[in-house]
Amino acid sequence: MKTAFFDFDGVIVDTEPLYDLYWNEAGERYHTGIPNFAAHIKGTTLPSIIQKFFSDRSEEERSQIAREATDFELQMPFPTIPGALKFIQLLKNNNVKIGLVTSSDKAKLDRALRLLDLENTFDTIVTADRITTGKPDPMCYLLAAKDLNENPSDCLVFEDSFAGIQSGNSANMRVIGLCTTNPESSIKDMVYQVIPNFENLTLEEYKQW
Repeated sequence: MKTAFFDFDGVIVDTEPLYDLYWNEAGERYHTGIPNFAAHIKGTTLPSIIQKFFSDRSEEERSQIAREATDFELQMPFPTIPGALKFIQLLKNNNVKIGLVTSSDKAKLDRALRLLDLENTFDTIVTADRITTGKPDPMCYLLAAKDLNENPSDCLVFEDSFAGIQSGNSANMRVIGLCTTNPESSIKDMVYQVIPNFENLTLEEYKQW
């Protein structure tokens, strides 16, 4: 069976609404002039956000933006996407190799995995700390496949953001899209199949993918 790679925010945990509130407020506070600022940064790493949208700011202000975002992540809760933890365990129990591929940094993820009792669950983990170019670049998914000595075409990706979906596709992996962040109509032509969450998913359905 194909190896399964999971994004984190919007796929395993329902944190995107929290990020929307935070980054839209930050976008206004730091005078980006971009309406719905959060929509423009979904799925991308913090260094990429700073470089793309705040490169004209002083080093002190860029550091402050990064520090505030990191502090936010280290205090945020992690409500789970329905059925996600059960589905991950189902795959693991059936000897499917699984990996976690996220734009978040290691400090946030370590805390999340501890709180969700997911430590030592994944066969590989790729965080922002391990890559030089974030999503939509395929580097993160290609690195995860390399970690497990898997051909990218033998890997299946669960993603929610446009950047993440593009990353999985560019890595030549089959992408299952979750419409937790974007409506089904906006991602259905970019993915193999769209699902609302992981509730009641069976191993047979995974085998069909």
